[in-house]
Amino acid sequence: MTLTIAPEQIDRIVGNLHQDPFEVLGPHPVTQDGNTVWVVRAYLPNADAAWVIRPEERTEQAMQSVHHPHFFECVIDTPELANYQLRIKEGEHERVIYDPYAFQTPFLTDFDIHLFSEGNHHRIYEKLGAHLTEANHVKGVYFAVWAPNARNVSVLGDFNHWDGRKHQMRRGPTGVWELFIPGVGEGDSYKYEVKNEAGHIYEKSDPHGFQQEVRPKTASIVTNLDSYTWSDWDWMEQRRHHDSLTQPISVYEVHLGSWLHAASAEPAKLTNGEPEPVVPVSELNPGARFLTYRELADRLIPYVKDLGFTHVELLPIAEHPFDGSWGYQVIGYYACTSRYGTPQDFMYFVDQCHQNGIGVIVDWVPGHFPKDGHGLATFDGTALYEHADPRKGEHKEWGTLVFNYGRHEVRNYLVANALFWFDKYHIDGIRVDAVASMLYLDYCRKPGEWVTNQYGGRENIEAADFLRQVNHVIFSYFPGILSIAEESTAWPMVSWPTYVGGLGFNLKWNMGWMHDMLDYFHMDPWFRQFHQNNVTFSIMYAFSENFMLALSHDEVVHGKSNMLGKMPGDEWQKFANLRCLFTYMFTHPGKKTLFMSMEFGQWSEWNVWSDLDWHLLQYESHQKHLQFIRDLNRLYRSEPALHNQDFSFDGFEWIDCSDNRHSVVSFIRKAKDSENFVITVCNFTPQPHSHYRIGVPEAGFYTEMFNSDARQYGGSNMGNLGGKWTDEWSYHNRPYSIDLCLPPLGVLILKLDRQKTLEAMKPKALEE
Repeated sequence: MTLTIAPEQIDRIVGNLHQDPFEVLGPHPVTQDGNTVWVVRAYLPNADAAWVIRPEERTEQAMQSVHHPHFFECVIDTPELANYQLRIKEGEHERVIYDPYAFQTPFLTDFDIHLFSEGNHHRIYEKLGAHLTEANHVKGVYFAVWAPNARNVSVLGDFNHWDGRKHQMRRGPTGVWELFIPGVGEGDSYKYEVKNEAGHIYEKSDPHGFQQEVRPKTASIVTNLDSYTWSDWDWMEQRRHHDSLTQPISVYEVHLGSWLHAASAEPAKLTNGEPEPVVPVSELNPGARFLTYRELADRLIPYVKDLGFTHVELLPIAEHPFDGSWGYQVIGYYACTSRYGTPQDFMYFVDQCHQNGIGVIVDWVPGHFPKDGHGLATFDGTALYEHADPRKGEHKEWGTLVFNYGRHEVRNYLVANALFWFDKYHIDGIRVDAVASMLYLDYCRKPGEWVTNQYGGRENIEAADFLRQVNHVIFSYFPGILSIAEESTAWPMVSWPTYVGGLGFNLKWNMGWMHDMLDYFHMDPWFRQFHQNNVTFSIMYAFSENFMLALSHDEVVHGKSNMLGKMPGDEWQKFANLRCLFTYMFTHPGKKTLFMSMEFGQWSEWNVWSDLDWHLLQYESHQKHLQFIRDLNRLYRSEPALHNQDFSFDGFEWIDCSDNRHSVVSFIRKAKDSENFVITVCNFTPQPHSHYRIGVPEAGFYTEMFNSDARQYGGSNMGNLGGKWTDEWSYHNRPYSIDLCLPPLGVLILKLDRQKTLEAMKPKALEE
C-alpha cells in the first residue's frame, strides 16, 4: 500500500514523540483524482488486524499495516466520515471502539486559555482534569492536564492496560495536553504518563482529579461531582445574608480518622447498594476500620449538635498518602480522601451538617506539598508547581516543597481549588494552614538558606498577593463564609479587607492568647499573682484583628500533654482549672475553637492511630465535664453580649484587671443593644473569697447565670444562691457594686435581671 504520510511521522507516533498525534492519527481528508476521500490512520499496539466500521452505512473495511506492524491505515471513498468505529483483533480476542482521534471538538476555548494563562480562571476545575461528557453523541471522558515542559503526555488506565502508547495526548498552546477518550466511564482509574525532554517517564495522578484510589494505590478515578442532589438550600440562602462575625462561632475541631473507629467485624454503611471498602487503620489497631462519611454523619453530627457547637472543623480531608501526616501533606487537592468513602458520601456528610444547623470548615493547605512521585513534585520533569531554587522551594523541616506563587498557572490552581470546595461541596469556611510559613521567605531557614525579595526584605510578596486573591475571589462568590488564618506573627491586617491592603481573611487564630493562657494555667496558682499580665495582655491587641481563640490539635501532641495534664494540682484542681480556662475563653472577645477530646477531659495526648478515650465517659468527673461544655456552649450562643461585638472596644470593658494579689479579673461584655450586658468574674486560684466586691454599671438584681464551680460540673458548689442585689456603694469608679462569693478556681457569669429589678422597684415607687 502506498504511504499517505511520511515514515518519520509514523516513527514519531510509534516512539511516542509527537506533540500533536491528531496530525497523524484519526480521519484525514485527501484529494484523489479530484475527489475528496478519507484516510483513517490508527496506531494500535498489540493488534494483529483492524477494520473501520461505519455503523450508519453498515459497512466494514479492512485496514492495512504500513511501515510498522501496529500502524494501520485505510482509504475510504466517501465525502463525509463521522463516528466510525475500529474493530481490533488482538490474538484470539476482538473488541470494537470509537477512535479517540476522530473527536477534535475543542473543549478548551481561547478564553479559557487566556484566563488560565493570566491566573484568573476561577473555575478551571471544570476544564482541566477528567470530565464525563459527550462528543458527537458518543459518551466518554475528556482529559486535560497542564504540563508545559513535557515532551509527551499520555493517559494511562485500566481501559488501555496502562499502556502509554495507546492514548497519546495533544499539546495546546499553553502547555495543556488534552484528549477525549470514548467509552471511558465513571469509576475508571487513570493516571498521566509524563515524559520529560530526556525521555524519563513520570506516572502522575491527576492534579485536578476529583477522586483517588485508597492508599497505598495512587491512581485517580473518574467521577461525576454533579450527581448528588443537595437538600441544604435554605441553609445556603440564609448563610448568604448573614454577617458571620456577629454570630456565635464555636468550632469543634476533629480528625475524622481518629475520632472513632468501627470494629472490623462491623459492616460498613452501604452506599448505592455497594459496601464501602474496609480500610485498615494501622498495625497499632489492626482490629478496626475507619468510619465512612455516612457513618460519621450518623454519629458525629448528633454529638456535635448536642454539645452546642456551631461548626465542625475537619483536619484536611483532601487526598493524602500518609495517615500520620494528619492530612497536612496533600497530593489530591481536588479530591476528598477516599479513606472514608466517595465524594458523594462527603457531600452527604456536609448536607446533613447543614440540615442540623452545623457549619463545616475544612483545613486547607496551600503552603506546601509532599515530594511523592505520583504528586505535583517535578510534575512535567521540571520544577513546575514548586520553585527550582531549593532556597525558595523547599521546607527542609517538613520535607515538603513550596508552591511558586509567582507563576500565574500555579496561583490559578490554588485559587480555583479554594473556590472548588465551596462550589462543589458547599463547605462554609476554610482554615488556611501555616500562613506564616507562606508569608516569610526565611521561615524555619538558617542564614544562607533563603533569598530576599526584590526589595531586600524577608516578606514573600507573591504569597501575600496570592492570599489576597484567594480571599477576594471566595468572598465575591460566597458571601457569609469564613476564611480563617493560622498566622502566628505580627503581620499587619491579616483579617482586614483586601481593598484597604489587608490579606482579606475574616478571622485569625490568636496564637498569642493561646500561648499566654497555657503558660499561665501551667503555673502553680500561687505564682499566678506575678503573671497577671498573661491574662490581661490579650485585650491590648484584641481588636486589632478579628481573632479566633483556638485550643487546637497542635496543643495536645508531641509531648505537650492533653489539656488536663497541663493543669497543676490534684485531680479536682485539674478539672477546676480547665473549667476556669474554658469559661474565661468563652467570655473573652473572639470566636472559639476546641479540639476533639477536650470536651470530656481526655488525659492522654491525641493519637492519630486510635480512638479518643471514650471509655472515660463511664466516670462521673468526665461526664460532668461534658455537661459543663454543653452548658457553656448554650450560654455562649444564647447571649448576644458574648458574641455579637467580638471585634470592637464597644463590646468589652474592664471592671478590674489589676487585682493580681488575688489573681482575680472582672469585666463586662456588651451587646450592640447597650442594655444587654453580662459580667464575668474570674478567680484563678484555689482560694475562695466570701466577700469580694466589684463595681457594676446599674442597680438591681444580678442573676448568677453560670458558675464553673457548680456541683453539676464537679465543683465545690460555692456561689451566690442564684444572684445578688446591688448596694449603693460606689466601687471601681461605678455608682453601684455587688458583694460576691468567689468560688475556688471558678468563673462567675452574671446578668442584670431587669424584670425582677423592676418588680422590686414598684412598691418603692408606690410608697413615694
